[in-house]
Amino acid sequence: MRQIILDTETTGLEFKLGDRIIEIGCVELVGRRLTQRRFHRYLNPERAIDAGAQAVHGLTSEFLQDKPKFAEIAAELIDYLRGAELVIHNAAFDLGFINNELSLAGLEPLSLVCAGVVDTLKLARELHPGRKNSLDALCDRYAIDNSGRTLHGALLDAELLAEVYLAMTRGQESLIMDLDVAPARPGAADAGGLRPPLKVQRASAEELQAHERVLAEIAKESKGKCLWLSPAAAVEP
Repeated sequence: MRQIILDTETTGLEFKLGDRIIEIGCVELVGRRLTQRRFHRYLNPERAIDAGAQAVHGLTSEFLQDKPKFAEIAAELIDYLRGAELVIHNAAFDLGFINNELSLAGLEPLSLVCAGVVDTLKLARELHPGRKNSLDALCDRYAIDNSGRTLHGALLDAELLAEVYLAMTRGQESLIMDLDVAPARPGAADAGGLRPPLKVQRASAEELQAHERVLAEIAKESKGKCLWLSPAAAVEP
């Protein structure tokens, strides 16, 4: 499975009020392993940045002035995301902004591009009800080093979220069987579809005597109601 862990930074909290994306960062998981294939862009939002948002991510209008507009990188982003499952923390926020940018560029929404979405905030709330489930809180909970996160950043947060997601879903990989490397089981069919004869290990006389003693003790404790000594339990040799 190919998964893309995605995060954005924005000019504010409401795309419906004109806020825009100013940074997008993505990292790729293939078979639950991080690859080196990343996507990271700073973007010119063509509008001012709210003071509250700037305090969170530290990006300024001066820094973004010469960066590309979203429409200029949209096709490249879609090619990168196409067919993958997205992993996003508080997915509704990022999806709303990205779909708004795609709509402004006259492009199709992510639902027609990607295979699905995993919301790690929803997953964390199911795993840890009643507890803080911010990215920082999850890093602390799963012993992931986030000491470099003095400010929010889309690529850094995507990298941290990838580690958090793998930690939260650890054990799922055991449900995946690699048929090419799975060891042969005793008694498994060979290439021709035939099973080798099974080796039957008979009990020794001493083992049979020990078995009879155990049954006798069970019969005594159960006042003669030992199931294995009843006629209904008799088996023809």
